[in-house]
Amino acid sequence: MKVALWCAPVLLALLVLYSLAASAWIERRVPPLGQFIEVNGLRLHYVMQGSGPGPALVLVHGASSNLREFSSSLMPALARNHRVIAFDRPGYGYSQRPDGDWLDPAQLAALLLDACAQLGIEKPVMAGHSWAGSVVMAALVEMPERISGGIMLAGVAGHWAGSVGWTYDVGSRPLLGPLFAWTLVTPAGQLRIDREVAPVLAPQAVPADYIQNIGALLALRPRSFQHNVQDMTRLNEYLQSLSPRYDEIRLPLLFIHGADDALVPFWNHGRRVLPVMPQAQAVILPGTGHALHHTHSREVLSAISTFLEGLPTPSKLSDTPQAQ
Repeated sequence: MKVALWCAPVLLALLVLYSLAASAWIERRVPPLGQFIEVNGLRLHYVMQGSGPGPALVLVHGASSNLREFSSSLMPALARNHRVIAFDRPGYGYSQRPDGDWLDPAQLAALLLDACAQLGIEKPVMAGHSWAGSVVMAALVEMPERISGGIMLAGVAGHWAGSVGWTYDVGSRPLLGPLFAWTLVTPAGQLRIDREVAPVLAPQAVPADYIQNIGALLALRPRSFQHNVQDMTRLNEYLQSLSPRYDEIRLPLLFIHGADDALVPFWNHGRRVLPVMPQAQAVILPGTGHALHHTHSREVLSAISTFLEGLPTPSKLSDTPQAQ
């Protein structure tokens, strides 16, 4: 018994040291790709490409992710005709997270649009994958005068019942959550990462270079995991308060969703939303899961291009009730 009591703290200390060392190794293997900008006291990491005649796009990644989600998929093709910018959300990749209060999706949308304004981008189309669908919907409801439209890439729009996963349940517990984050998340995540990403691409197989291309290892750093837990566990309540206002949205909105997406099913995050937004469009891709911008990038790019070509001109947008 005495030996066990002595060994436990030593083992925990070794796991913490391993997590710190592995985090440093991960950051050397997956370094920043772009540039940094300070916005409202926060240092944000971003990549910007293109200067075409079409409307500018801001791309926002989802949970456990970073801007490589787009730089390794849609961004190069979109940049042929548009100015495109992708950010690491605060606390992910290499963007700073504010101390204290949580940034809700509306506050996050405002922060990213402030960054866009500093970079000379006004009224972009905002596109969000997965968790970041909430950022698109929040911008459409709360600040329509600052954007030209929204694109939901398997985006979260509705609230749900039940847990989002046992790791979030454990990670959100006082004391136990930080202990879990700083001892087990990094080593266990390195061992299980292939199995963890498989449901994101299902029913397609995971490409050999996918994990490296999207910088998935960055999510295994303890602080990134803790930030993701906070975002995931607080989102449901936020959407319960936001979704009753979806009927206020007047700007153009495009849903692109995989018919086989089991993580963010369209019936809850699109089909239930469409009746209150008659101007919204939906493109459903058969045989497609959650990472549709990786597995079916050609179809996604085609849907986005068609949507952007059909956007009203800025003068027409200024005549809509919400833009006044």
